[in-house]
Amino acid sequence: MIAIKTNLFKMLTKQRYENKKHWTDLFSYFYLALGVLLMFGPVLWLGLSSFKTAAGLTEYPPTFLPLAQVEVVVEGYKEPLLLYNVKMEDGSVMELAEIRRVGIISQMVDPNSPKTKYKIPIENRERIREFKMAWENYTEPLERFNFFHYLKNSILVTVLATIITLIINSMAAFGLSIYEFKGKTVAIVFVIGSLLIPLTIILVPVYYVISSFKMVNSLWGVILPGAATPTGVFLLRQYMLTLPRELIEAARMDNASEWSIYWRVVLPLSLPAIAVLAIFSIMWRWNEFLWPLIVLGRSEVYTVQIGLNAFQGELITQWHYLLAMTILALLPIAIIFAFLQRFITTGIASSGMK
Repeated sequence: MIAIKTNLFKMLTKQRYENKKHWTDLFSYFYLALGVLLMFGPVLWLGLSSFKTAAGLTEYPPTFLPLAQVEVVVEGYKEPLLLYNVKMEDGSVMELAEIRRVGIISQMVDPNSPKTKYKIPIENRERIREFKMAWENYTEPLERFNFFHYLKNSILVTVLATIITLIINSMAAFGLSIYEFKGKTVAIVFVIGSLLIPLTIILVPVYYVISSFKMVNSLWGVILPGAATPTGVFLLRQYMLTLPRELIEAARMDNASEWSIYWRVVLPLSLPAIAVLAIFSIMWRWNEFLWPLIVLGRSEVYTVQIGLNAFQGELITQWHYLLAMTILALLPIAIIFAFLQRFITTGIASSGMK
């Protein structure tokens, strides 16, 4: 741990010359700091905003931290009243609670003397805020909107779809990289050409096929259509082309079956590329929105992304719930990416993808 801290400190304080700083050092630090701010600033804003109350999200000007307006219980009023700093006519400042607002006039009361009421122009008042994290943004959707069920559906879709994708794509890549047969070049051209076809063009025919097999409103209707991806086939094929052919020939001389060669020789050697495809598949399936929105019509089979859409109504959007559940939806992908990111560079570099 000490060595890691030492190396990190040396990296952050590295400069062009040992005895003096050059202007390029300062520019580099500024450039890196700006890049970090542009990349992680919106994420930090999203995380902090997910703890704001519904009223705090609509305030203008917006605040960076989750601040909530202070409320006070006043004798004679059932509900807590919002507290303001009010500038009086004599220049003094008082803490008053707002009873109601009528146009540009706010009717206010002194919490210490409930019988004393005031009519204050709204430009003379200022909200009194305090730091408050609205944990109910996370707890209430899980209790009221059955969000755990949506999470379970997304996990099921992601895991099964990734497993099927890895099996089918690795088999196809094995055949296109190891064997020689008539029409192989045409098949490869079709695989590469299908990379250029966007999903929106094939939505109708794919939906027709899914409907014919009665998979509408079923999780299998989301899992199976994307099982074979041209991206996965191309990535794994390019990686398998780099494997030594001597190993495969040696396995055949030992009387190994083609399945054994695929399962025991090629797949273990292709683990870096398979890990990359697994990461891509997990991100694709977890974040998929358009296709599940078309196929899934019942709330019992909603995935997380469709569940998030439920917080957006025709007339109102529950932003406090939407932001909080968005954070929960991002966490699994962020954790998986953090643990498996070292495979991405190795796998992509070896597969020849740019």
